[in-house]
Amino acid sequence: MIFEVWAPDATTVEVDVQGSRRLMSPEAGGWWSAEVEDAEHGTRYAFMVDGDGPYPDPRSRRQPDGVFGPSAVYDHARFTWSDHDWKGRDLRGSVVYELHVGTFTQEGTFHAAIEKLDHLVELCVDLVEIMPVAPVPGGRNWGYDGVDLYAVNETYGGPDGLKSFVDACHRAGLGVILDVVHNHLGPSGNFLRPFGPYFAGFPGSYWGEAVNLDGPGSDEVRRYFIGNALQWLRDYHVDGLRLDAVHALHDARATHLLAELAAEVDALACAAGRPLTLIAESDLNDPRMVQPPEAGGLGMNAQWDDDVHHALHCAVSGESHGYYKDFAALPALAKVLKGGVLHDGTYSSFRGRSHGRSYAGVPGHRLVACLQNHDQIGNRPRGDRLPVPALKLGAGLLLTSPFTPMLFMGEEWGARSPFLFFSDHVEPRLREREAERREREFDGFGYVWDAPDPSDEETFLRSKLDWTELKEEAHWSLLCWYRDLVALRKALPELSDPRLDRVRVEVDPDGKWLVMWRGELAVSVNFAEETVSVPVAAGAVLLASDDPVRAGEDGRLRLPGQSLTISRPETT
Repeated sequence: MIFEVWAPDATTVEVDVQGSRRLMSPEAGGWWSAEVEDAEHGTRYAFMVDGDGPYPDPRSRRQPDGVFGPSAVYDHARFTWSDHDWKGRDLRGSVVYELHVGTFTQEGTFHAAIEKLDHLVELCVDLVEIMPVAPVPGGRNWGYDGVDLYAVNETYGGPDGLKSFVDACHRAGLGVILDVVHNHLGPSGNFLRPFGPYFAGFPGSYWGEAVNLDGPGSDEVRRYFIGNALQWLRDYHVDGLRLDAVHALHDARATHLLAELAAEVDALACAAGRPLTLIAESDLNDPRMVQPPEAGGLGMNAQWDDDVHHALHCAVSGESHGYYKDFAALPALAKVLKGGVLHDGTYSSFRGRSHGRSYAGVPGHRLVACLQNHDQIGNRPRGDRLPVPALKLGAGLLLTSPFTPMLFMGEEWGARSPFLFFSDHVEPRLREREAERREREFDGFGYVWDAPDPSDEETFLRSKLDWTELKEEAHWSLLCWYRDLVALRKALPELSDPRLDRVRVEVDPDGKWLVMWRGELAVSVNFAEETVSVPVAAGAVLLASDDPVRAGEDGRLRLPGQSLTISRPETT
């Protein structure tokens, strides 16, 4: 087989194949190549650059011995797929379910996750979004410290494990979205630098040095990241990508990396005959993110919408510290439900400046919204989740909203296990300072930082879901509520209608209740402890979180404390 690597500034490059070194020949564009006849699937190899190394392949498909070991030849054609009839899953009308492979089950593997797919099918979600799977140092990590971006974490099951998971999801009727990180690489085991100008030479974000997207030599660097994205969609049959923190992609070119990626993915979707989705994580509140390139946008199919989360969280939790301050009152939730964002050019007290732009004309399905996700739970010092009463109300609003709803693993039954930040750095300097680094990152967020040590294995073990909780009545009851909400959303077109200009919201001046109108349907929420009357005429109650819901003497609905009702009011 032929080994190839890009090393434009190197004088000599050697490939070390199972202990035997061979000189590589320079090719056009800074590439080097060498043919090794006896190399095959599973063969270990590494590169020497100007006598330094050995280093794993920047495009390594497999790292069987971890991020500090050699690469291994991996032949994609050896895997037998059974999803030949899979036609994909469109984001429009879908419900997304986010999970972390290492904590979704006690085993923490793709194989074990497959055993839980029936649960997701019964929940009626459409797309499973898995947190990053690139190799990381040690045995446990959220995934955002990934290196060897073309490979798959062996702890989870390696490349065949991921393929088996995707194949099983498709057999079950579930699409798969993979979270990928292209804005930085992890601080440990990153060996890209000796090969070429992969980095820009300045801090791109809090998490690391910016990648070189617009400087000298950046043409091939861009191809590295675009090729990585296409690999997951093509070779692993993944249905979409969630692109981490795209606001940390520093690109001043006329055609932004995201627009270039969108065009490539669109072409691949045409060839594959199935929809392929790109979802950006962005805190810019800029509608250009989800507008097509021909309209001056970046071409993302959707983006995460933090404003919806913040407004929902404040309404059901009562918190108002840090970035929650601007979202604390119910009128903020009303604005978000009708317009997608709170900050559309308004002043953000957390940033100390005006922020964002209006999303008028953008359909709600392009905004992925949640009540909880890995960040909003895991970036709390204790990784604590919302209690059951808050989940009932928040899920009721989320799953009747015009946005694409996303649930976080265990949310649907009110899991008691926290989702903490954990890592397993090998180098003592990184391991010993990880807790301090996390505390610095969230300075100013309003927390008393009493987080457990991220490097302690117990921190990771505590974050694993306890599936036996489903045997308890309170958890099972909440799961039934989530199932009913998802089923009702799919049964009634009004509840998945993405047109933001058709959403009407009324709020109580005293902050006790909110009514969201979806066509002729009323979603009525009582946030107060006591029973309240809402300006909704009595009629057919389609779903209620608590009984009894009844009409008062004035014919208006009276809701018990902390309850939500979906009804079709009588018309006169």
